[in-house]
Amino acid sequence: MYHLCFAKILIMIKLFTRTLRDRNFVLILAVILGLTIGDWAEYLKSYTFYILAIVMIFSTTGLSTKALFPLKKMIQPLLLGSVLNYLVFGTVIISLAYFLMPTPELFLGFVVIAATPPGLAVIPFSHILEGDIKYGIVGVLGAFISSIFLAPAIVGLLSNVDGGIDSSMLFMSMIKLVLIPMIISRFLLWEPIKPTVEKVRGKIVDWGFALLIFTAVGLNRQVFFSNFEVLFLVALVLFLSIFGLGWVYEFIAARLGIKKEVAMTQKLLLTIKSSGFAVVTALTLFGKEAAIPSAVMAIFVLLYLLYLSFRMEYRKKRIKVKGLK
Repeated sequence: MYHLCFAKILIMIKLFTRTLRDRNFVLILAVILGLTIGDWAEYLKSYTFYILAIVMIFSTTGLSTKALFPLKKMIQPLLLGSVLNYLVFGTVIISLAYFLMPTPELFLGFVVIAATPPGLAVIPFSHILEGDIKYGIVGVLGAFISSIFLAPAIVGLLSNVDGGIDSSMLFMSMIKLVLIPMIISRFLLWEPIKPTVEKVRGKIVDWGFALLIFTAVGLNRQVFFSNFEVLFLVALVLFLSIFGLGWVYEFIAARLGIKKEVAMTQKLLLTIKSSGFAVVTALTLFGKEAAIPSAVMAIFVLLYLLYLSFRMEYRKKRIKVKGLK
């Protein structure tokens, strides 16, 4: 009897710990906690920059500089990662936000999203969704490097409407949040410590991003409960920019005859932004209202990745069923 109860407790503990390691659960939990105990977010606000820096250090250990070689073959994905993530996505989301956002702060929140580098989820999901992983690594790396110069330019140019910001301040932030973490991450790939880093990397990145999402949702939870018009408009812009743009690109890629693996990774580079990065930048530069779009974006990015995963499984099952007939 006691042995049976003990075995059940062990099984429950294992299930609980496995659930806590699941990225989707952790991010959903962050949103729920932000909505319920969001008052605690005020205490984390001052530390968001440092949390993101740590997340960036560990997450960029997954970017292999060896993937850049031979350089001649990598120039196209290196450049296209930046074009898709900044020029195409940025043009669409900024245009929609310009016409739909009711306040300058919310518009600037979308400007920050446009200037944000792609989410590192592009790389693992290139594998999960049977895309081109090497293309994804190079595309993300190219977009990250170009973000050091493009992000200050985009935000500096488009924030001039409302008095502007010091572009040099944002440039230094990009150095601290992109370049320095990438350099430090090279040291974490040192062979004696690399296995340990790879073991803890996922947990640190997932829980770090969860803290950032919790902070953004918590600071703005009154919007989620009261200002449904703002929430709807923000959600509409994000839906059209992520789901809508993804569907349009699928159609164009099929017409152009782009290989399915490459097209899938290009679509991820086009639509997936780093919500944690956007949250911290918006909070730092323009205040908590500007972080609302980034907080909602975290939900939409998660939904989009789940949608792509479920759709792929559904198509595989259909093909399997047809093959059995």
